[in-house]
Amino acid sequence: MASIWSKLALAGLAAAVVGAGVAYALTRPDPHPASYWTGLAGPDLAHGEQLFWAGGCASCHAAKGAEGEDLKVLSGGRALPTAFGTFHVPNISSDPKAGIGGWTLAQFGDAMTRGVGPSGEHLYPSFPYGSYARMTREDVNDLFGYLKSLPASANVAPAHELNFPFNLRIAVGGWKLIYFSDAPRIELGNASADVKRGQYLVEGPGHCGECHTPRNVLGGFQAGQWLAGGPNPEGEGRIPDITPGSQTIGKWSQDEIVAYLETGFTPDFDSVGGSMVEVQKNIAHLPKSDLQAIAAYLKAVPAR
Repeated sequence: MASIWSKLALAGLAAAVVGAGVAYALTRPDPHPASYWTGLAGPDLAHGEQLFWAGGCASCHAAKGAEGEDLKVLSGGRALPTAFGTFHVPNISSDPKAGIGGWTLAQFGDAMTRGVGPSGEHLYPSFPYGSYARMTREDVNDLFGYLKSLPASANVAPAHELNFPFNLRIAVGGWKLIYFSDAPRIELGNASADVKRGQYLVEGPGHCGECHTPRNVLGGFQAGQWLAGGPNPEGEGRIPDITPGSQTIGKWSQDEIVAYLETGFTPDFDSVGGSMVEVQKNIAHLPKSDLQAIAAYLKAVPAR
């Protein structure tokens, strides 16, 4: 009888080991092959600056209240309170030790598009790589080149203060398995080039859905609610619905949306408020053709 129990115990242990191996294989960090980041031309810094503004890098990584050229000192340190704990935004300046000045393009690109850190670790999705995953490698290269041209800062951000089990990075692998994808957020069929450009900007570098799409208890986007608005993921106020079904932007014309992104004024001459103030100031740096593309896309998404 003892031998039978011993065999059952060994079988159970073997099954547990196999199960753990399968779980790790499914959830381990998954960077691009090294070859993915090779063969690119030198970065276009002017285009990299456009991506810097489209991606809102300064809104998180510059010091709170920074203006003018200080927006380009990406020293990090801001606190982002969430239901999972407090995230502290890292330094992404050109400093080789405190920032990303010592990173390779592959390390930066895998962080941006795969959520994998420079040491091969999972990054928390408070960094919106779930959106940046849609960026082309050429655009990532241009952005990285531009960031390296900006001032260095030696500031070291505090460590994240997260609740258990969210403080275990291994758990991020399970989150990615369920929610991480680089597929389009919505299928647009035979959309115009303008709408497709807008889709790239909104779903990719602009990462608009990170705030404008409601989330479930695990922090994943609620299915079928793309850009439908919801509670502020940082805990204060509500983020509006920006689909054609909303009672605000849904009633605006495409030209009115463009004017709002350019100037910060609504068709009723109200002004942008809340966290959108910084977003609008960033987007206003983009060429008008990109603002028109964003507006075209927002008119083409399903109403909620």
